[in-house]
Amino acid sequence: MTRWRFLTPKQGLVLLLWLLALALVGWTLRQLPLNDIVSQLGLLTWPDWLLWTLVNITIFYLAVKRWQLLGQALQVPLSLANLFRLRQAGSAVSFLTPGPHFGGEPLQLYWLCRHFGKPLHSAAAMLGLDRFMETATNISVLLAGVLMLLGTAILPVQEWLQVTAILASVLLAMVLAATLMLRHPDWLANRFRPLVQRWRNTSKVEPGETANENDQGKGRALVSLMQQALAVQRPRLWLALLLSLAGWGALLFELALLLHLLGVSVSPADLVLIMVGMRLAMLLPVPGGIGTIEASLLWSFRFLGLPVSAAIGLIALIRLRDALVLLVGLGCLWSFHRPRFQPEPASAK
Repeated sequence: MTRWRFLTPKQGLVLLLWLLALALVGWTLRQLPLNDIVSQLGLLTWPDWLLWTLVNITIFYLAVKRWQLLGQALQVPLSLANLFRLRQAGSAVSFLTPGPHFGGEPLQLYWLCRHFGKPLHSAAAMLGLDRFMETATNISVLLAGVLMLLGTAILPVQEWLQVTAILASVLLAMVLAATLMLRHPDWLANRFRPLVQRWRNTSKVEPGETANENDQGKGRALVSLMQQALAVQRPRLWLALLLSLAGWGALLFELALLLHLLGVSVSPADLVLIMVGMRLAMLLPVPGGIGTIEASLLWSFRFLGLPVSAAIGLIALIRLRDALVLLVGLGCLWSFHRPRFQPEPASAK
């Protein structure tokens, strides 16, 4: 007798999110003149494609270089090539899981420890600081963008004040959590005892040392490493923050470039509105932002009175880039299934 295999609740939720995303894509595409896709993409010449490629390479370089600087500040040096592989492999996993920003971090932590021989506390500090800086920068820039738009009277104040309050609350919570971790690590560890227990189950206990002592030692080592970096490596940390902001500048430039290549002229405020809408859509728990980004672009173009035909061209270009980046990420993901890598020397640049 054939047995029916039922999905677990987690698998069912992921499947439901994918179905909703694909349904949203279908609804969005029905609103757009698909016949204009070829004509819109035909506006781009080979120099345009080359310039767009160079801009994207710059965006990737800024993100990977920021991570390298943070790793050097935390005494976890890795080469740009290996960090690129780590980042893109994790990003591929994140793209395919609910929410395009998170999901690949556990695998990145595993690879840092197993493939590159980094201690658990050092790898966690390196990965955590990078994700914290990126997320905090994203929330801060989005908050600044919404406040700027509210000042230009483009958006209805009452409706977008809620978005402002949510972004400000998330940013405040992140700053508070970081402050507690650095100033009162023992108090915070006691409040998150279940997380410590998980570390205990995956960490090796040294001979003659109890599991609890091992957990506390790793936790103290992580906090000590972070505190030392903040005290001694401030120039590198500030430079990493500047690179994170420069990455946002490159993203805005890329959007302005694509709009220009598609023959769309917008004001700086309109450009910020389109970018804010896209990035807010990416915060929703949908794999790869599928459907939400398309709906956001459709809304913003209609709101600003821009040609809807240009929206479909922009969507096509964005998804083409996402597909290529995903293929690169899957290639990086496959590379970690090969024989184990030797740890890099401490002098890795």
